Amino acid sequence: QVQLVESGGGLVQAGGSLRLSCEASGRTGSWATMAWFRQAPGKEREFVAAVRWSGGSTSYADSVKGRFTISGDNAKSTVYLQMNSLKPEDTAVYYCAARVRSSWSTGIYDYDYWGQGTQVTVSS
Repeated sequence: QVQLVESGGGLVQAGGSLRLSCEASGRTGSWATMAWFRQAPGKEREFVAAVRWSGGSTSYADSVKGRFTISGDNAKSTVYLQMNSLKPEDTAVYYCAARVRSSWSTGIYDYDYWGQGTQVTVSS
């Protein structure tokens, strides 16, 4: 089992920045991909960004490209999401997720472990 705990959410004005962290415990290193998803009120959960734990390849949703950066720290078993130039439409609960299988995926049903989520609110 893998436990994921997110932190770093909060309230920020439009144009501001936040850095989310997700620390993994348990069977650390057993995943191939770590990702961030988000869910806004009344909307479905959507993919934000993912990073290959071995090699560091990344992928981003079009809506966050150029503004968000995902990175991983193997020694700390922690994945980060640096969010810059935040917009009100980025307001959501952000979830960290881990995928065990080695094939690349950005689909929510392909991830095996999930954190409890952290709220990000961007005011206009």
